[in-house]
Amino acid sequence: MQIPNLPTILGEALTARGYESLTPVQAAVLEDNAIGRDLIVSAQTGSGKTVAFGIAISDDLLGPDHAITAAAGPLALIIAPTRELALQVSRELMWLYGKAGVRVATCVGGMDPSKERRALRDTPQIVVGTPGRLRDHLERGSLELGALRAVVLDEADEMLDMGFREDLEELLDATPETRRTLLFSATMPAQITRLAQRYQRDALRISTMGAERGHGDITYQAVTVSPSEIEHAVVNLLRFHEAETAMLFCATRENVRRLHAILQERGFAVVALSGEHSQSERNHALQALRDRRARVCVATDVAARGIDLPTLSLVIHVEIPRDAEALQHRSGRTGRAGKKGTAVLIVPYPRRRRVEGMLRGARINAAWIEAPNAEDIRQGDRQRLIDALLQPAEFDDEDRAIAARLMTERSAEDIAAALVRAHRKALPQAEELLAGSPEARQADHQQRHRGGFEDVVWFHMDLGRRQNADPRWILPLLCRRGHITRNEIGAIRISANETHFQIPRAIAQKFMAAVARTAGTEDGGDVLIEQAPDSPREVARINRKQGRAGPDGQGPTQGERTYAPRPTGARRDGPAKGHPKAPGHPGGRGKPSGKPSGKPSGFAKKGGPKGKGPR
Repeated sequence: MQIPNLPTILGEALTARGYESLTPVQAAVLEDNAIGRDLIVSAQTGSGKTVAFGIAISDDLLGPDHAITAAAGPLALIIAPTRELALQVSRELMWLYGKAGVRVATCVGGMDPSKERRALRDTPQIVVGTPGRLRDHLERGSLELGALRAVVLDEADEMLDMGFREDLEELLDATPETRRTLLFSATMPAQITRLAQRYQRDALRISTMGAERGHGDITYQAVTVSPSEIEHAVVNLLRFHEAETAMLFCATRENVRRLHAILQERGFAVVALSGEHSQSERNHALQALRDRRARVCVATDVAARGIDLPTLSLVIHVEIPRDAEALQHRSGRTGRAGKKGTAVLIVPYPRRRRVEGMLRGARINAAWIEAPNAEDIRQGDRQRLIDALLQPAEFDDEDRAIAARLMTERSAEDIAAALVRAHRKALPQAEELLAGSPEARQADHQQRHRGGFEDVVWFHMDLGRRQNADPRWILPLLCRRGHITRNEIGAIRISANETHFQIPRAIAQKFMAAVARTAGTEDGGDVLIEQAPDSPREVARINRKQGRAGPDGQGPTQGERTYAPRPTGARRDGPAKGHPKAPGHPGGRGKPSGKPSGKPSGFAKKGGPKGKGPR
């Protein structure tokens, strides 16, 4: 590959790697006006920026005859936000400069620091590392930066977001003033600008983002769902796409843990990545994805930074990103190196307007679609099975002997049907979803007003919003205490300090007797449940007439929230296993005291205490 300003030895390495031409960001750093200057480069994740800054610093590493420049210390320092990204950068630079004989040392957390010190004593020309580990080597005297000619900050915006400002400043302050500084970042917030003003001289601004900020190789879709259907929509999207590798983004560690457990239970080969996982656990998870032992990864934004999985073709935003930049960083995990990818946002229909604004701000044209239903998934399964079975294959004698025996005992149609059945049995089952359109909201409302509750008795519990009352653990608690099923519980109204719920009059006496027998047990038995003299609305009417507060004496009843369980069959009976922090649940904390500990988890808009939603 003969390109102006590109050393021949690097052109040969690119050609051997399969490059036919440079990407826009790679070509931009080789322009005449960019040679030898400080650079501020805005480049989309997956655009080939690692090779771009690798060739941009070639003049700092190689002489005119492609010989390595002699120096008493490293000539180039590459700083990356995460261990995975630093290791990826090291691998890229090793093949790019392999023929030139340039040595690369990597210094990252989780590795043996003594081995890193030995590698630094051998005077490598390039050092790649994470801010914290590099700062540690600098302070211990094992990293000498006096001969440095170039510093590259890869994903600089992410490093500042992650709190590495002090580490970066100490490292940059220890470098010669004559060195070049190259900032590579997908976004350019104000803090990047301030960093550039302090450490760069006459920097050239390069942007290859273009007018369309959305990644050209990513197809964006937005799926509207009922807030209570988010997890089921995740299941159906995974089953519909059947991606070779998929990444699911959640906002918190707790939600990563919860969704990971749900998908494992459903039969998906899934791993999790969040801040609570050790480096060893992260390594095992990533290796499982690379070895195809796992096909789904549930992760937080921070934990997924720097991860490069060539087979990743599907990204699902289980929880809405905080802003347009986070949306692009997440989605940029797919659609890399010219490959196509799909990014799907799961949008609870009350939050559709906010997501539409985010997409407009990011200049991303997303298709608004309904979540795939069970029939859509079955159609895809049928076609995938037919395609797989009609692929050319070689069979040995043992295969044919077993086939011949089967043919003597069953017809060909029966054998084929058994094969199809075995294939389907190995697949996670799809979910029946309510659509997320406005019409679906009306259907959801009608679904909640079920028949059989025309004549009811109201009961109340001494728990409310201030004690983190949530239908997801109230339902199983009532079923255990009252020896009834969830289909025998009507509307649930939660106010500040108490909760009212309906029981059909025909079973009210049976329910109350069971509640009395289970009082005092360890399984939520100290929660007070008793019949209410009036419905909460009647109490509210009397209180308003008399100028008093709502039924719990703490405020007006317009603060209530009303819930009603769906009949079994309308959706998977999720709450039957209890909320992870509900009284009596194995994951709960100690004996219940009438005030359940912890905050309810989940992805619904009103999932947090006082309706603030997940954080």
